[in-house]
Formats: sequence, C-alpha cells, structure tokens
Amino acid sequence: GRDTLEKGRGLCKAECCGYPISIFFIVVNEFCERFSYYGMRAVLVLYFRYFLHWDDDLATSIYHAFVALCYLTPILGAIIADSWLGKFKTIIYLSIVYAAGQVTMAVSTVHDITDANRDGTPDNLTVHVALSMLGLILIALGTGGIKPCVAAFGGDQFQEHQSRQLNTFFSVFYLCINAGSLLSTLITPVLRAQECGVYSQQKCYPLAFGVPAALMVVSLVVFIAGSGMYVKTAPEGNIMWSVCQCIGFAIKNRFRHRSSRYPEREHWMDWADEKYDKLLIAQIKMVLKVLFLYIPLPMFWTLFDQKGSRWTLQATTMSGDFGAFVLQPDQMQTVNPILILTLVPIMDRIIFPLIKKCGLNFSPLKRMTVGMLFAAMAFVAAALVQLEIDKTLPNFPSSSESQLKVVNMGSSSLTVTITNIEPLQIEPLESTEDYLTCGDESITLSLNTDPVITKALSLSKGQRQTLIIPSDLRLMYLKEDRMSKPDEGKNAVRFVSGLTELVNITDLGSVEPSDTSNYTLLSQGTWKFVLSSGERTCTFSPTLGFGASLTFLIPSDLPWTECDRVIKKVEDIKPNTVHMALQIPQYFLITTGEVMFSVTGLQFSYSQAPKNMKSVLQAGWLCTNAVGNIIVLIVAELGKLPKQWAEYVLFASLLVAVSIIFSIMAYFYKYIDPAEIEAHIKREQELERDDKRENETELNELKQTKI
Repeated sequence: GRDTLEKGRGLCKAECCGYPISIFFIVVNEFCERFSYYGMRAVLVLYFRYFLHWDDDLATSIYHAFVALCYLTPILGAIIADSWLGKFKTIIYLSIVYAAGQVTMAVSTVHDITDANRDGTPDNLTVHVALSMLGLILIALGTGGIKPCVAAFGGDQFQEHQSRQLNTFFSVFYLCINAGSLLSTLITPVLRAQECGVYSQQKCYPLAFGVPAALMVVSLVVFIAGSGMYVKTAPEGNIMWSVCQCIGFAIKNRFRHRSSRYPEREHWMDWADEKYDKLLIAQIKMVLKVLFLYIPLPMFWTLFDQKGSRWTLQATTMSGDFGAFVLQPDQMQTVNPILILTLVPIMDRIIFPLIKKCGLNFSPLKRMTVGMLFAAMAFVAAALVQLEIDKTLPNFPSSSESQLKVVNMGSSSLTVTITNIEPLQIEPLESTEDYLTCGDESITLSLNTDPVITKALSLSKGQRQTLIIPSDLRLMYLKEDRMSKPDEGKNAVRFVSGLTELVNITDLGSVEPSDTSNYTLLSQGTWKFVLSSGERTCTFSPTLGFGASLTFLIPSDLPWTECDRVIKKVEDIKPNTVHMALQIPQYFLITTGEVMFSVTGLQFSYSQAPKNMKSVLQAGWLCTNAVGNIIVLIVAELGKLPKQWAEYVLFASLLVAVSIIFSIMAYFYKYIDPAEIEAHIKREQELERDDKRENETELNELKQTKI
C-alpha cells in the first residue's frame, strides 16, 4: 500500500490551476454516474406502470423497494472499501456491476425480444420482469457501493496545503450531482416519449434506459483513464466494525451482570470499559445520542421520495400543455433540482442570516422540525390537487349498474323515451349530454316518430355503452365504450359513420357503412385525418388534449369540401383539464423542507460527533432513508386506501405527529462539543498514566530500599 501511495503522490504533482489533474476525471465520472442513476430513476415508475402493466400500488412498491436498497448498499460499500479493497478498486469493481445492471435494465425494455407476433406488446412479460429485477439489484449494489467512496476518494487527491481547492472541489462535486440529476430528468422522459422499435413503433423505453447505460459505461471508462494519476490510499479498517463489536460487548456484559448484587453504571455503554478504550466508549456514546434523534426521521423520507412515484403517477392524469412546449409527466421531477440550486444559496445567504438578525434562535434541530412541517404541507397541497383531478375523472358504473349514451346520427331531432328515465330531446348529430345510469339490465326504448318505434335493449352490467341511431332508425345498434381513462395521457379516438358507403381514414383504417370504428390511441396535438371514399377526399384536423375518449360523428350528408365544420365531436371521457403547473407549489414546499431538513441534518450530525465517527453517522442517516422508503411500500401494499387524496392526507398527518415527537426530543437535547469531550478524556487518560508511572516508580524505590 505504501509504495502505491508514494507512487501516487509523485504522479499527483501533475496539476492544473492548482488542482490535481486526477480531480477532473473524478468530477466527470460523478456527473456521468449521477446522470445515469437519476435518468433511469425518472422513467422507472412509468416503465413499471405502462410497459410491465403493473397497477399503481405495485409500481410504487417496487420503486420504493429499489430506492430503499440503494440507500442500504452504501454501508456495504464503505465496509468493503475501508476494510478490504480500498476506495479505488471498490469504485472500479462496483462500477462494472453497475454498468452491467444498467445494460440489463435497458435490454429488459426492448419489447421486440419476446414479441413473436409483432403486435407491439411483449408476449412473455416474465422475461422482461426477471431481467429488469436483476438489472435493478445490480444497479442498487453498484450505485450504493460507490456512493460513499467517490467523494472521499476525490478528497484523498489533495495535499495538506490545498485546503481551499478541497472546499471548491466539494462544491463542484455537489453541483455535478445536481447538474447530472437535472439534465437527466429533463432528457430521459423526452427519449421515452419518442417512438421506436424493430417491427412496431412503441414508446422508446430502450432509448430512455439505454442512454443512462451508455453514460455509466462512459463514467467507468473516464475513471479508469485517470488510473495512473490517482493517489490510492491503502484501506485503513472500518470504524463501523469496531463500533458494532464494542456495542455488542457492552450489551453482552450488561446481560451477564444483570443481578442486583452488581452496582449500576452511569451509562449502559460503560459495561464495555473492561475490554475497550474509554475514548472509543465516549465517542460511541456521542454517536448513540445523535442516532437516538434519528429514530423519527424516516417519516420525512417516506414523503420526500414519493415525488418519483405517486407524484409522477399523479402528473399522468394532468395536462402538460405549457403552450410553447409540452411537458412529460416524469419531467415534473426536474422542479426539485432546479429549486435546490436556487434555494440553497437563498437560505444560506439571506433567510437564515435574517432570522439570526431578528434575534431568533433557529437552531439546527428547530430547522429540521420546520423542514418536516414543510414536507407535510407539500402533501396537503398534493391532496388538494388530487381533489381537483378527481372532479374531472368519470364516474364509471358499479357492478350492478349500466350506463348508456344515445347518439342521433339522423338529420332531424328525436325524442327518446327510456324505461324509468324522463323523455330526452336529441338534436341531429348530437348525443345525450352525459351517460344515463340504468339499474335494470333490460330496458325499453321508444322513439317519438310516426309511427312510434319501440325496441327492447339488453345492457351489460358494470359497462358503458353507446346506442347509435342511424338515419334508418330501425338499424340502431349498441357499441361498447371505454371503462378507463387512456394511459400515458393518450386519447382514445373512434369515428361513427353515417355514410352509406365505406370510408377510409388515415391512421385509423376503414369504417363500414353506418358503422363505428374501433378505438385508436393517439397522443396529444393536432392530427390530420384524410377521409376518402372512391374519388372523394377531405381533411379533418382536430386538436387533441390529454387522456380523453372521443367519438367523431360523420353525417350522412357529408359535404366533402368542409369536413372540419360538419364532423361533430362527442366527449365520452373528458380530457385532463387540471394543469401540471398546479404541482409546482407541492414541489416548492417539499424542496424547502429538504433544504431545511437534509442539509441541516447532516451538518448537525457531524458537529455533534467525533470526526472519526462520520461514516457511522452517514450509515445511520442512509438507514433513515431506506426505512422511509420501506414505510411507503408497506402503506401502498397494505393501506389500499380507496382515494389517493386520503393517502396523501394520511402521510401528512403522520409526519405532523412525528415532527411533534421530534420537537419534544429536540427540546431535551443538549448540544455538545465533541472535541472538548475528547480532549477532557485524553487529559484524564494521561493523568491516569502519570499516576500509574508514579506508583510504579514508588514501588521500585521501595523494593530497592528493602534490598
């Protein structure tokens, strides 16, 4: 190890602008790795939802299980690096695992590999699920394993006289994390929205996952390219193991001496002083004091990490039309890194100093409590947005009801009478305003014509249907309607033809005389349909929104020169009208909470424990993250609340309750100076050693006089 270190130190003298050249490789590596991770994570929940066809709850659960694993593996990575391989080899080996995971994940998204009948949907989803789960496990091992090593390895490249450059490096390093996150969260959803495929064009998940995989390979190549320039320190052993052994010994010893004849000790950790150094015991006591405060913290992460799952799924039921551009649902997550980059300096330079000037004691623990309350408010905002969305969602029939819409394709108005329903007046080329709900399966319908036409109809329970009445009233027929909003903000479109001849429609195929086409899913925007029958053609250009189900009515007396004017639109399911911009307040609140909670939390932890215990605290902090994600998983799988807004309110209420508990714990917490305590113990140990030496000297003198 020492030869490697000296060799590294010699080469590390290659500098640029006062910085070791090796640093540039590490910074580029970090940017590529973060781009890869956040890019993949941005589209992950929609991949589960729309490619693997999992429901919202399962997609949310697996997403959070993956995130939890990503927060647990850094502890493993730190132990491997400190006790066995060293940082350099750990980063190399685990980056290979990571890149393999990203490539596996990208391969799992290619629908053509199991699409034997070439209809655009995979025939064997099990293969795709197995590949993606394997990919995610490898990614979690990789990203978590290298997370604790890269920043520390970067720090190792600097010499003692370069403290100013070291501080700048950490700032640039943090900036790279946010820049990678921001760019990838903007770019990968755009790639996902493209259409690609060998045999059939589908949403381009292979490209959305392939670009992060390629960047991970680039990240690994860049890191290896700088290999000859790095300072590679030998592994120094991991304090985590010593801490765990010491705590284990204290508990075992305390249990062994549990009877009343043994005197009580001031702290249960004091039972370890028979075997372990007093300084280590004092340091562990300080760490345990901070870790005790960590107990309520997972609840914050429970809410925070849902911006990548529940909030993204919420955005899929909203309108992303911002006029100049259309925002993808998974792109809303970019609001978080943008706000972080703006809020951190504003808080540090303006808000916190202002609070201080006002004479208020805004201590770190108070900041964290306020941060938790901000996150709770974010979920109240999310619940209010959800209530607005719910107002626009259709009310589908229960299993004991049927719903019916009546469309008049004729050229004169009709009065329609249905069993147990008031008579309805329907104008030519119009429909009933909304669906009529019928409790009976069999109904009788009468048309107030001369003579009166009566027809018995059998409706399907738990279904929506449209009764289409053509010009020849006796040929009326029922058509099944959609029972769900189209996925991914697409529109379900069909045409009802009143013509007596076959009509061809571009992108939709042909419609038989007096018949209805099947639904076709089309994305948002202005579409140009060309209708043709024999020599005659005309163009129809409707503008489609997000998530609607539409029926277009072609009249029997179609003037082929002006299709746009005469073809009528019927909204079976209304488009998403709640705008994605309404999510910005909840993102603002949760990011404010993150800045107050997360940044302050780590600063506070490090100020309240000895320097050599940083890795233990980081492990504890990451565990709170993991536990938070496991809580979402449990609530999503077991809670099964009927309304999504109710789940948001539940989470907000839980966090408010937890923040009250945390504020009580914080009130009784006494701030300490670890350096002072360590110095005091060291002085005591020196005095003990001096006393021991004096006693030994006196004993030796006594022996001499006796002789």
